Amino acid sequence: MATCLMTEADHIKVLVIRFSSIGDIVLCTPVLRCLKKIPGKEVEVHFVTKEAYRNLLENNPHVDHLHLLDGRLKDLISELRAAGFDYIIDLHHNIRSAMVKLSLRKPSGSFLKLNIEKWLLTRFKINRLPSKHIVGRYFEAAALAGVSDDGMGLEFFLPDDAEVSPSELPPSFSEGYVAFVIGGKHATKRLPNEKIISICNKLPGHILLLGGAEDAENGRMIAEACGENVVNDCGRFSLHQSAYLVKQSKLVISHDTGLMHIAAAFNKYLISVWGNTVPAFGMVPYMPKYPERSIIVEVEGLACRPCTKIGYAKCPKNHFDCMMKINEDKIVDSAKRILAAP
Repeated sequence: MATCLMTEADHIKVLVIRFSSIGDIVLCTPVLRCLKKIPGKEVEVHFVTKEAYRNLLENNPHVDHLHLLDGRLKDLISELRAAGFDYIIDLHHNIRSAMVKLSLRKPSGSFLKLNIEKWLLTRFKINRLPSKHIVGRYFEAAALAGVSDDGMGLEFFLPDDAEVSPSELPPSFSEGYVAFVIGGKHATKRLPNEKIISICNKLPGHILLLGGAEDAENGRMIAEACGENVVNDCGRFSLHQSAYLVKQSKLVISHDTGLMHIAAAFNKYLISVWGNTVPAFGMVPYMPKYPERSIIVEVEGLACRPCTKIGYAKCPKNHFDCMMKINEDKIVDSAKRILAAP
């Protein structure tokens, strides 16, 4: 945990580092907001990330300047050195962020990745991980700047052009819909198509399938198997437009992926489905104001789970029990209860 080194100056300039990816950057947003709220201080917040993720933060009013890695790290470091920071908050803690800190030589706090603890859990099923959400560990890294969590949760800011016209969806979807995020970076984080089809066929009302272009074919097969109440929009819309559709939904069902955290930023009712990864890693939906809106669905007690902290292209045991044994009724019954509420 970083020790508070707050300067007496009224104006301070802070650099926050998180190079990737979607969910991890969204999870940084409470720190950014709270930096701007430090009592008696005018805080200028700079954020460094990869060019590919600029759209996640360019609408965030708590970020004064974005620095983008889109080429040589040496060039980025030169740009950062010229900016002249008072503090560095490293929420990535990798070789690149270490090189930035070493080059700038400013007081810094670093997010603890707990890789040894995660290795113990994945390799030997020994859980030495703290019972703390990753957002809490982010704030530990930010403590040197006098920052503490305000308990207001995540934020995601949509640009004006994110709105999706009602004409883009079937007219009946104006009555409301469930957003089902079928994607996930790794196959072992995703329900098989047959499980998604089975769940969709048990759910009432309309269902919108969301994901990236890489999920479009799966979405097509699922929608064709389910009929007109299920619409495939995977790969059809931008990330911001998909986020808009998540925001407008009655309920979100999602794997452990970026749109899950965006849904949490909107405080949506959210059923998250977990395969090879586990909530113990500290990255469950973060909704401190509305914890009752987050429902976790997982297969507990599997001897092989978690098999990795990230994911695989296929189950290393070839049975995929962590997803094949998911309780569909828990998902369906929870969804029906939420949808029936006034």
